[in-house]
Amino acid sequence: MSEQLNVPTMAELMAEGKQPDILFWVGSAGSYDDRAKKITKAFVKLLNKANVNFAVLGTEESCTGDIAKRAGNEFLFQMQAVMNIEVLNAYDVKKIVTCDPHSFNCLKNEYPGLGGNYEVFHHTQFIKELLDSGQLEVTENTFKGKRITFHDPCYLGRANNEYDAPRDILKKTNATLVEMKRSRNTALCCGAGGAQMFKEPEPGAMDINMLRTEDALETKPDIIATGCPYCNTMMTDGIKFKEKENSIVVKDIAELIAEAKGL
Repeated sequence: MSEQLNVPTMAELMAEGKQPDILFWVGSAGSYDDRAKKITKAFVKLLNKANVNFAVLGTEESCTGDIAKRAGNEFLFQMQAVMNIEVLNAYDVKKIVTCDPHSFNCLKNEYPGLGGNYEVFHHTQFIKELLDSGQLEVTENTFKGKRITFHDPCYLGRANNEYDAPRDILKKTNATLVEMKRSRNTALCCGAGGAQMFKEPEPGAMDINMLRTEDALETKPDIIATGCPYCNTMMTDGIKFKEKENSIVVKDIAELIAEAKGL
């Protein structure tokens, strides 16, 4: 990575006889998608700033298998999951944090049944912890006067009942937080979950991400905040389709906090 980010791998630390407190699970999107890589970098900057002792698996990380499972290929999911669990257990990993709610849900709720038992955090939960403990502080008024609406990712919200962490973080930015009519447990999916990201939508009057973008536009936002790389893609596509990309930006919460820190 450029910009001299400090990103140690588990293999490097183990060779030095060290054990990190946290494993940062980057995920497929965060590793390969050009837009999602920016979220990864922003989160790493926050980890570095807060002096968090973390590591990544690097080339030893493979897809969690979530997409295969949602698409109905349980056999492929178990193959991918068991391979990851063997690597994680070999490194004696205890705590995992990830920017992807799909990886978060899979590691937290589906890996235990295959022998992978870890304490798993979504990055919004972890950033909130850093802010609450004082390891990170948001003092700049970068977003004062800006209207931000937060889109709840399905696998963070309804699947794991986490609605407060992202909102608590956004409130610390001094922005005006405006809720969509469908939010929290009634939030509408962005249209990417359940492996839908990788296929064409079924015929209908409107694509789901366009409908969700309309929900967001009703709040007259300056910024649409997301907590998922897939949601970010779908909402960004919606904004482009509505020709609003000059006036509205779609940003992950990690990016917003990194900006507020001047990172």
